[in-house]
Amino acid sequence: MKNSSSSYRILAIVALAASLAACGTASKSGREDATYYYSNKAAPVAKVEPPPPAPVQNGPALKIVYFDFDKYDVKPQYRNVVEAHASYLRNRPASKVVIEGHTDLRGGREYNLALGQRRAESVQRALTQLGVPGERIEAVSWGIEKPASLETTEEGHQLNRRAEFSYR
Repeated sequence: MKNSSSSYRILAIVALAASLAACGTASKSGREDATYYYSNKAAPVAKVEPPPPAPVQNGPALKIVYFDFDKYDVKPQYRNVVEAHASYLRNRPASKVVIEGHTDLRGGREYNLALGQRRAESVQRALTQLGVPGERIEAVSWGIEKPASLETTEEGHQLNRRAEFSYR
């Protein structure tokens, strides 16, 4: 009898430890990465149009190109952002950049990864057309994994449809 109850205790302790471990990993949903990004919950955004870029030490100040829903072409109003980065990269031959493509949460995971990749590659293509060597540019997709906004409004979705410049 005594051996049986100690077996149950050990089994209960193992089950408790396993469930606590599962709870700990369940909280790691990837949302911690989103703390790096801004979330405009308090201030609704009517129109997303950045001011002209101003150069800073780690590349031009504006590091985001926004896209329309389900599109991956660089809009004319963001051409100046791409040109500023191209100029920065041409003047600093040792610099490398990663273009990170992002999407809003609408659409399937695989579709959004592909769309994010097309957005990053679109910006990459624009940079190479402006004279930046392609081997200094990497295009990657995050899909919906790193949202800039958690809002499910059109303004929130617009903030997530983007490509970001990240210098290495």
